[in-house]
Amino acid sequence: MLYRTWEAGPAAGGVVRVDGHLLVTRHHLVRRVLADPVTFAPDNALDAVTPMPTSALRVLVRHGFRLPPTLANNGGASHPAIRAAVADVLHPHRVAGQRPWLTALVRDRAAGLAARLAAGEDVDLYADLAADLPLLVLARMVDLPDAGAAAVKEFARAALELFWAPVDPGRQQDLAAAVGAFHAVLRDFAATGGGLAATLRRLTADPDVVVGALFFLLVAGQETTSQFLTLLLHRLAVTPGWRSARTADLVEEGLRLDPPIVTWRRVAAADTELDGVAVPRGSSVVLWLARAGRDPGVVADPDTFRPGQPGSRRHLAFGAGAHRCVGAQLTRMEAAVVVDTAGHLVDGVRVVREPWCPDNLSFRMPDALVVRSGTSTPGRRR
Repeated sequence: MLYRTWEAGPAAGGVVRVDGHLLVTRHHLVRRVLADPVTFAPDNALDAVTPMPTSALRVLVRHGFRLPPTLANNGGASHPAIRAAVADVLHPHRVAGQRPWLTALVRDRAAGLAARLAAGEDVDLYADLAADLPLLVLARMVDLPDAGAAAVKEFARAALELFWAPVDPGRQQDLAAAVGAFHAVLRDFAATGGGLAATLRRLTADPDVVVGALFFLLVAGQETTSQFLTLLLHRLAVTPGWRSARTADLVEEGLRLDPPIVTWRRVAAADTELDGVAVPRGSSVVLWLARAGRDPGVVADPDTFRPGQPGSRRHLAFGAGAHRCVGAQLTRMEAAVVVDTAGHLVDGVRVVREPWCPDNLSFRMPDALVVRSGTSTPGRRR
């Protein structure tokens, strides 16, 4: 159940035991845990869900791989300063400054895709539109290593699979090689790069902290957004009459109903309780962010796409508390541009292949969204 929570129905209670974890489902309980990093520490946020065999660990060690507490897994005193440095480069004013450039890029891509649809071709709105957009925007805002988009995307998806998916030892070794190789690139850049890397070097004497921040930024700062853009376009493709809604409402309802991150983890730092359930120290706590967005105590029509419905914006797609996503405004801006500038691509189309998402504890990772001109109907899975 835990690996496909976006497909699961509602849990029996606010806190249930599943596969050795405590799964928290209700909105107010998820928010309570996120708002209390002392009792519920973020230390396990980046721990591998599937224990790594010695062979995979040796590959990572050979590349000098380390992920010390930096951002998502940092509950210590260094977190506020590191977070502030990242938040500064992703400041809403800087985000807004990217909108004209992104609009022009999306408009150009959309024109080419519209021509292909008109010619009767199949179009993959993930590969041909959404996959690299967030990375291209991030590269304009943050100095990044001189690596091609394909290499970064391969690394990011490999990291999401290595740390959050159920994988066999052979696959883990292959993933470790991909993640470790790019980690070595990040380590070299962290030692000499400008911008954010230089700022982080002034904050810490530990080069692995700089690498860790860049590592997480390249995963959370772009990969999750390209996933959301794909999920949102699919939602619009199968929703009649969506054009009557405000763009901001469409984006927020998409985040509520189809968040790219469906769960997140915490570990109990002390004996406590949640909703009357004992939570011993050391317990793995899985926060069902996606189910919290469908809590009937928050929205009246929790399983229906109704942009603008009361409570829609109370979703927890970006988390909450001290570790709330610093790139929330960047994601919202990119999604709004795609809806406004490329939304016409899903008007009157038929979904030939809907996004397929592999087993993963926390990330949806859709792989495609293939559409064809014609009446829109739910497509088939791979």
